[in-house]
Amino acid sequence: MLQQGDRHEAFATLSRFRGDFNDCLNGRGDALFELADALLCTDGPVRTLVDLALAPEHRRGHGALYGALNKGRLDVDRLRRTIAGLPLPKAADGRLVLAVDVSPWLRPDAATCPDRSFCHTYGRGDAKHQMIPGWPYSVVAALETGRTSWTAVLDAIRLQPGADLAAVTTAQLREVVERLIAAGQWHEGDPEILVVLDAGYDAPRIAHLLGKLPVEILGRLRSDRVMRRPTPPRVYDPKGGRPPKHGGEFVFGQHGTWGDEQAATVTDTRLYGKATAQAWDRLHPRLTRRAAWSDYEGPLPLIEGTVIRLVVEHLPSGGVNKPVWLWWSGTDATMADVDRCWQSFLRRFDVERSKPQCCHTCGSASSSWVPSSLRIIVVCWW
Repeated sequence: MLQQGDRHEAFATLSRFRGDFNDCLNGRGDALFELADALLCTDGPVRTLVDLALAPEHRRGHGALYGALNKGRLDVDRLRRTIAGLPLPKAADGRLVLAVDVSPWLRPDAATCPDRSFCHTYGRGDAKHQMIPGWPYSVVAALETGRTSWTAVLDAIRLQPGADLAAVTTAQLREVVERLIAAGQWHEGDPEILVVLDAGYDAPRIAHLLGKLPVEILGRLRSDRVMRRPTPPRVYDPKGGRPPKHGGEFVFGQHGTWGDEQAATVTDTRLYGKATAQAWDRLHPRLTRRAAWSDYEGPLPLIEGTVIRLVVEHLPSGGVNKPVWLWWSGTDATMADVDRCWQSFLRRFDVERSKPQCCHTCGSASSSWVPSSLRIIVVCWW
């Protein structure tokens, strides 16, 4: 809101949101409202409830603070609808760009916390990959544009142990998109909403499950994937037999299988030198009746999309500049579509910048005592 030209309108928007947020608190509302203000305005990470009770924004005693946490109630559905109606950032073409990511709340010392899962972390201790018990949260945020790393968090849900990530993410995205449409953030004729995913998501499957919504899926793929080309034209075979369903293989790690790209762009960047993007049209994964597709009724679908290979000239850190492979649910990509896709994917890393802001407010991830409901409130405020 601070980036808006009219500061008075930005202040009015924030004031209206504070009033709507207060209306969402239907149990111990005043105490919870002051607790959220104290949690946001306290300098440095908050590690104890006593710190919040002494904050100037919390004008009640510590007894009211504990009562708000134990007896307070929040209308989550109403809060989600309120957040969906706030002014959201959009790309240069007026398109909404959403990013989905899983953020763990690590609880290694809380052995009695229910539904803990092993969360993948990196950079703790000796900077090694580790699996630490905690609560994983799936977060959906709208990405900003320009020279900023702020994100507008729209939804956050906790993943249950053993949950199907693609199915849960699909349901979450469907609800978020439907709320945005109901709030007037998207109208018929507007550019489709772009959803950016990282490598841990099954982008083609999510695109198939969200096929009836005005969304485009852009996800990163592993560098060892194999895609298939479109079905070749049927020709007469004197030997008979069933016609092929898939075309030739497109192996990411074998340059000889790529063929000629349908679109290619070269962009000069300040930190990475020349960024070269190549796109191959109408490639799809070969599905089998295993895992997520074992119970699928009818013939398995052909989920066609555009594969984009992005490689930069050098990295600022001096590391190996490995290529990045992306899959976009659209087809017949133009040069403008290719540039828009890889640039939107790079904006996804703004979500990583939002995590330290929340952890800085709520305390360290390993020893934070903040309840999940209040933590989600702080995420939404950020």
